[in-house]
Amino acid sequence: MAEIIQKDGTWAFDGDALRITPGRDKNVGLLRRELGELVVPLGALAGISFEQGRKSGRLRLRLRDGADPLLQATAGRLAEAHDPYQLAVEPDRYGVAEYVSDEVRNALLLEGVSPDPVTEYLLPGPSLPVSVSAGDGTAGFDGERVRLEWNWKTEDAKASTGPRTIPLADITGVEWQPAAGLENGHLRFLVRGAPAGVPPKYDPNAVELWGFKKDPLMALVAAAVQARLPHPSAAGTDVPEIPSQRVTEPAGDDHDVLLRRLRELGELHRDGVLTDEEFTLAKQAVLKRL
Repeated sequence: MAEIIQKDGTWAFDGDALRITPGRDKNVGLLRRELGELVVPLGALAGISFEQGRKSGRLRLRLRDGADPLLQATAGRLAEAHDPYQLAVEPDRYGVAEYVSDEVRNALLLEGVSPDPVTEYLLPGPSLPVSVSAGDGTAGFDGERVRLEWNWKTEDAKASTGPRTIPLADITGVEWQPAAGLENGHLRFLVRGAPAGVPPKYDPNAVELWGFKKDPLMALVAAAVQARLPHPSAAGTDVPEIPSQRVTEPAGDDHDVLLRRLRELGELHRDGVLTDEEFTLAKQAVLKRL
């Protein structure tokens, strides 16, 4: 057994699977805590790396493309704090981290595990049922249908359609996009026959996300649905490569866009959507760009 225990979490490898348990440290993201313990079979792994740093190091797992519905649904957009396949390592445990890395690499070589994409999911996805409230609505999934409900922050044009129930058989895909810079995020379900190109703010098949604490949890709903859709390789095409983690920023900071964002933040604060602390931090971030 190769095991490393850190405040950030615990990784234990028994030769057949890597058991990942999130830590209780304040820097552990809400999504990782809600996911709980993950068991990653050796056959789902494409590689492992360990990077040393002056203050801390980082273990990183690379899964085979198409092996995990969570990674498929989030497409490389998970921030470090929410990525279950990264572990912060304290300097006095660098030797242990190297040992765990070596053990996983050796097992991959001995078992002849290919790093190529897979044709079926090797991880089950989040437990069901799953329901998350964030942004302008609540999204839930019970394994057979998606349920969308709206709140008082939802645009009237969307809220007037009432709660929405979408059978899994009508869903062709899932989009999860976190808020980045001045751009809001969303969780959108691609539904047969639904018009394309509708902004999430007005799309009855989407929940708009504003970059608040619970936003990443919407990835749980996205992954749960993704796990029960046909695998991306089912159509006979190659499994799309999942991009490496990235944070997208707007191409430019248009002055009018920034002023509009400040007005939106002020309205959210007055309506009670943003706390005083959240409003202050968000306002400062925008003012720095002006």
